[in-house]
Amino acid sequence: MLIVDDGSTDRTREVVRSYSERDARIRLIDMPKNSGAPAKPRNTAVEAASGEWIAFLDADDVWHPLKLENQLRVLDAEQATFSCTSMRDFRDISEIEITDPENVPVKEITFRMQQIKGRIPASSVVLRTDIAREFPFNEDLSYKAVEDYDCWLKVLENKGPCLKLQYPFLMYRRIENQISGSKLYMLRRMHNLHLHYGNRRSPIRALLFSATHAIGALYFRTIKRSL
Repeated sequence: MLIVDDGSTDRTREVVRSYSERDARIRLIDMPKNSGAPAKPRNTAVEAASGEWIAFLDADDVWHPLKLENQLRVLDAEQATFSCTSMRDFRDISEIEITDPENVPVKEITFRMQQIKGRIPASSVVLRTDIAREFPFNEDLSYKAVEDYDCWLKVLENKGPCLKLQYPFLMYRRIENQISGSKLYMLRRMHNLHLHYGNRRSPIRALLFSATHAIGALYFRTIKRSL
């Protein structure tokens, strides 16, 4: 396990360091300063990884205990390289209920599906390490909060679909004033991404995909509170 510290509190740093000192499987990478966005610490972890697979987990999110086991089983059975899962929002840890899933359905997420609406929660992703290195997160701050969406688009376009396990193996913590919670901010970032993505630069296309993303986000994140 690689833990990248990108400017946490002294108390958090002490706790993480104590775990890494007690368990050789845990490695702490202490960043010299806060980079201002998740892209750089994620890329740093990918470059430092020594295993075949990368799994992302942001500090405020929670995994189901059987998440990795289920994803790796599907990846192995399908000889696939990219997987994610459904997620469910929570605000307080007491809201989380852990149940054992049975017969979890799997759905393919294609490039076009992701263009229309982001369907791949970052903290649910398991991706082969060599692919993660081939398609790093964009560290430009203009991509802050959409760097993961941009990365998944590139992987899907070049490597094929993502296998999404239709069960909330990820619990996503909702926090007041978090970046991804600002609808207008996210809409602007999404529009900028689609406007400059690849060789298909079209203002009309950018507006279209920004609109479909906004409508989907309203339903999944505000009404359904899951993805």
